[in-house]
Amino acid sequence: MVVMGHVIGPHGILGCIKVHPYTEYIGGLLDYSTWWIGNGDGTWREIEVATARTSSGNTLQVRFKECADRTLATQLTGMQIAIPRNQLPNLPETGEEGYYWSDLIGAQVINLQDQKLGSVIGLLETGANDVLQVQNADKNKEEILIPFIDQAVINIDLESGVITVDWGIDY
Repeated sequence: MVVMGHVIGPHGILGCIKVHPYTEYIGGLLDYSTWWIGNGDGTWREIEVATARTSSGNTLQVRFKECADRTLATQLTGMQIAIPRNQLPNLPETGEEGYYWSDLIGAQVINLQDQKLGSVIGLLETGANDVLQVQNADKNKEEILIPFIDQAVINIDLESGVITVDWGIDY
């Protein structure tokens, strides 16, 4: 399974939820009529999408067929959304290791001085270039935004779950 987003919380009273997708394009999950939902322990439950659309901001509004009211929708808050990897489009053959944005979520980010900056919580598409959202290692501080460009992102090691960046701890 590839984690493609998470449930933010309920939306309205008819069982809709708000989903924060980890996809490159905000509507990337809309191509799938069946999602898998889980709480992060590796156990997944298949769930069928009744309706889904993009919302204002970077969220989706979704209603599952088996979720008929706000109470049920509230119980889904914090759950992860996944799609089986074999249902995702093939990555282009570039000679380099390919990855989906969702593969980067949770990766540890360190800089060239081997200082831990935090872990990836998302990616933003800004138009000019994409941006890594990093939850600062010091939980009391704001998130760190790092341009997802070759000059800043030096190495992505999916096997070890580490992204090395040329970025100062105090930027």
